[in-house]
Amino acid sequence: MLAHADLIERMTLEEKASLMSGANFWNTKPIERLGVPSIMLTDGPHGVRKQGGKADHLGLNSSLPATCFPTAAALAQSWDPELLESVGRALGAEARAAGVAVLLGPGLNIVRNPLGGRSFEYFSEDPKLSGDLAAAMVRGIQSTGVSACPKHFAVNSQEHLRMSIDEVVDERSLREIYLEGFRRVVEDGAPKAIMTSYNRVNGTYANEHPHLVRDILRGEWGFDGLIVTDWGGNHDRVAGLVTGNQLEMPSSDGLTDAQLVRAVRAGELDEAVLDERVDELLRFVFAVQPALADAPGVAGSVDLDAQHRAAVAAARECLVLLKNTDAALPLPPRARVAVIGDFAATPRYQGAGSSLVNPTRVDDALTALRASDLEVTGYAQGFERFGGRNRRLRDEALRVAASADTVLAFIGLDESSEAEGVDREHLRLPQNQLDLVDALVAAGHRVVVVLAGGSPVELPFADDVAAILHTSLAGQGGGTAVADVLTGRHEPSGRLAVSYPLRFSDVPSAGTFPGLEATAEHRDAIFVGYRYYETRGVPVRYAFGHGLSYTSFAYEGLEVVRGDADGGAGGAGGAGGDGAAGRVVVRFTVRNTGSRAGVEVPQVYVGPGPSASSPWSSVFHARVQLAASTRLRLEPGEATSVELAIDPRALEYYSVAAGRWVRPAGEVVVEVGASVADIRLTGTITVDGETDVPVSDADRLPVYAAADVQHVDDASFATLLGRTPPPTRWDRSAPLTYEADTVAQLVYAKALGRAFHGLLAGARRVLLALKRPHAANNVMFLINMPFHKVDAFTKGRVNERTVRRFLRWTNRR
Repeated sequence: MLAHADLIERMTLEEKASLMSGANFWNTKPIERLGVPSIMLTDGPHGVRKQGGKADHLGLNSSLPATCFPTAAALAQSWDPELLESVGRALGAEARAAGVAVLLGPGLNIVRNPLGGRSFEYFSEDPKLSGDLAAAMVRGIQSTGVSACPKHFAVNSQEHLRMSIDEVVDERSLREIYLEGFRRVVEDGAPKAIMTSYNRVNGTYANEHPHLVRDILRGEWGFDGLIVTDWGGNHDRVAGLVTGNQLEMPSSDGLTDAQLVRAVRAGELDEAVLDERVDELLRFVFAVQPALADAPGVAGSVDLDAQHRAAVAAARECLVLLKNTDAALPLPPRARVAVIGDFAATPRYQGAGSSLVNPTRVDDALTALRASDLEVTGYAQGFERFGGRNRRLRDEALRVAASADTVLAFIGLDESSEAEGVDREHLRLPQNQLDLVDALVAAGHRVVVVLAGGSPVELPFADDVAAILHTSLAGQGGGTAVADVLTGRHEPSGRLAVSYPLRFSDVPSAGTFPGLEATAEHRDAIFVGYRYYETRGVPVRYAFGHGLSYTSFAYEGLEVVRGDADGGAGGAGGAGGDGAAGRVVVRFTVRNTGSRAGVEVPQVYVGPGPSASSPWSSVFHARVQLAASTRLRLEPGEATSVELAIDPRALEYYSVAAGRWVRPAGEVVVEVGASVADIRLTGTITVDGETDVPVSDADRLPVYAAADVQHVDDASFATLLGRTPPPTRWDRSAPLTYEADTVAQLVYAKALGRAFHGLLAGARRVLLALKRPHAANNVMFLINMPFHKVDAFTKGRVNERTVRRFLRWTNRR
């Protein structure tokens, strides 16, 4: 029964249809005569990006000042749900004060490949860690009355051609890897809204995907909140409405409103379905709007100084000490240090695109270090920020370094490397930065590298430098946080949430990422990140969960036991009751064996036992997966007992044959340690479950049983999918169409099309040469745009008729 039946009955058909799309770029439509208010939705995974003037979704135009917290990639390195919840509260408070009803975040797509251009906006390669942290942030945001909006549902694994690419993935991997984080955020965070992704999933656009939206999100998980498109993510408005989407953003200038009216009048859309979506939207609007009634105006009640202190505090918990030879860090008082590298004075603290925050202030490490008790003997820029050799800058850096005992080399990825709409082209740092580090090492200096960037890079100098501190993208307070950790005023406590491979060729999806044209094939299946490296035995530079401290920790006394079914033995990071199958509880002790206080992040991994007769032997599986974790702060000599409940999903797999999650009976190996590769305690337990598990042909594939996912043949991938995959390439013999093709395909069109494509590609090259990476990336966004999106994105200035006429000309021989 409709909750707002009386109100809906008073609406005209046109008014009902109008509510299904935005009034402008950021606001929903009101119906003033009926008292239906408009609410604002705004970007903000790590800061409130409220635009005061001309609006856009790519960070082109400026937004009002707001606190820039660490990005998701950095926050994930804290492994701390409590921190994420506190950051969420701070974000929500700032959004509410600005009159924003919906904060578009957090992003929690899986970091499938480190080249993903938007990886800095996502938490991890692991769905449990991603989902748990995202749920905590959602709880924090929504505690202020503002709605969170987790995104992008689902399988947004690449930026290249993101508005048209078909992510081809098997059902088991879809469930275990790409949807599991979203399930956790829905069930544990209760978000009021969710954003769908641009891409196709197995042939159907995510926003109109009945299996994803209707069957799983709403049906299985019970999500009853608002479903909003990504900006410009609508493809078939009627299909989206029927599937369960209530809101298309931004405004279509009435285009899709008219489509809905026509569909109802033609009998193609049951008006009762439209009424249901209107009722759901009204329920959402009336639920979040009251929280804004007492909002005092933009930043009116927010203490921005306190917000900045919160940003600094968050950044401190996110920094990862990757290496520390001979206790090179912390730097002792009055140590003579040279600060080298452009990022020390002009920090790289956030990514580019729709998450680009206009910070209220930015702390830089150079200023913070000069204010510390260190003796900073000098600073040198060291290199050109956007690449290119500059002998003068390198020589100056070597001269400055000669006066110090320790060289702090601030290097990393520049702003053009990580951005919405474009993927990275390689895993390397700029060559001029590598040359600088090599020169400093060759000169005999003790070099401490401070590494900035939201996703992994190859580190060829790792064996040659004394220490490496990874900052990720630490937000506006990162400079102070870095100085605090380098000087020992704060202990390094971050742990990697994404594996650092030795080289890109080691990445499981190296040969299939990104999908270049029509499809992106997920031949790596469930073997993403550490699941692949650990199962296949591929060495990495730094393992998932790795991070050092200025002290040391010992683990002892492992017990693995059956817990109560009521969830009473869960502890920090526990999974809650598991009812009929029973719970598995892990107990152990952690002791600080060093001379300093510090933070340790014990991690629990589980995997099937090695028995050939185990039910697990009939299905391929990862050697281990994350099952629990917690975060401990211990004084020197202090010991604490830890009790964690194993997450039930870590003991299960999704059976495509049965269409459900299955727990095989038998022995389970439990590993406890400081990372997936630094295991300190090992135990086993026999769990109850099914002895005759349902399997399919795909479960028995030898190439997947060996985790040899870099060499999956076509037949095996087809068996895994249960169907023949679609062609990966565009059909160059077919004429370009308005409905199905993209501007990028003009590269193989006739003369007019090729000329237009060349003009855009040339403009991008010029912008890159002029050191304008954001503008260059936005040209790439235009190149990747589907033809049917041009009308909406240009607000009708280049309408459908014009585009179709252009295509007729370019298709002519």
